[in-house]
Amino acid sequence: MPRFAANLSMLYPELDFLDRFEAAARDGFRAVEYLFPYAYPALELAARLRANGLQQVLFNAPPGNPDGSERGLASLPGREAEFRAGIARALDYAQALDCPRIHVMAGLVAHGSTRDAVQAIYVQNLRWAAAEAAKSGRDLLLEPINTRDVPRFFLNRQDHAHAVIELVGAPNLKVQMDLYHCQIVEGDVATKIRKYLPSGRVGHLQIAGVPERHEPDVGELNHAYLFAVIDEVAAQCGWDGWIGCEYRPRQAAAGGTSAGLDWLRSGNFQDPPARRPGA
Repeated sequence: MPRFAANLSMLYPELDFLDRFEAAARDGFRAVEYLFPYAYPALELAARLRANGLQQVLFNAPPGNPDGSERGLASLPGREAEFRAGIARALDYAQALDCPRIHVMAGLVAHGSTRDAVQAIYVQNLRWAAAEAAKSGRDLLLEPINTRDVPRFFLNRQDHAHAVIELVGAPNLKVQMDLYHCQIVEGDVATKIRKYLPSGRVGHLQIAGVPERHEPDVGELNHAYLFAVIDEVAAQCGWDGWIGCEYRPRQAAAGGTSAGLDWLRSGNFQDPPARRPGA
């Protein structure tokens, strides 16, 4: 059975953020992720993790403008100094939280520009950042995000993310494979799991129902089947990562997140079908 981490930026929305750690532990989670830690002192977050027996497995590097209008700086020309300062800040938090992974958001392609025009600066920034992260044994992650939710986001496809990793050439640079985004942009999710998980370049998975981004037992993706595929492939290749539950609970009222966890509590995950000969 896969290992699941609660995304505290989305789950338990009725609670203050710092109270969500206890709620996640009470529901049986042993790990958490969230978007950004920077509004809180690192020592306070670390204390919440310890008090609730939780492991921090992922958070994002600073996204740029604090008003939320930017979605990362890695591909933005002329912002190199700010990008480097953000990576340094993220690495300080990762040290305090004992977090092994940081998601580096690619950013938005400016109007009048193209992905091809900014890819060189993206690769250059990532090469520098990966070298810095390696000094403390951290992995950096790239996440392809669909352009329906985030128009003009630089990175949208799994094959593009893996191509960038090849160009950067850093062993601690990996893909954050969000099955929600993957389904919206590409589909054929099970085949992509079978292709990319054995590569050793997938550092983290995330899930949500498609298209509403609610619990994974609602929508067009059969997550029970996909969990079984992940288990099968992981057993073959030794992948031991986490799956982040990055979805918005259907019930936003008090207790709604916990009530919506029947998909996890049931453990009713099916076996994948036998592979075709030669597949």
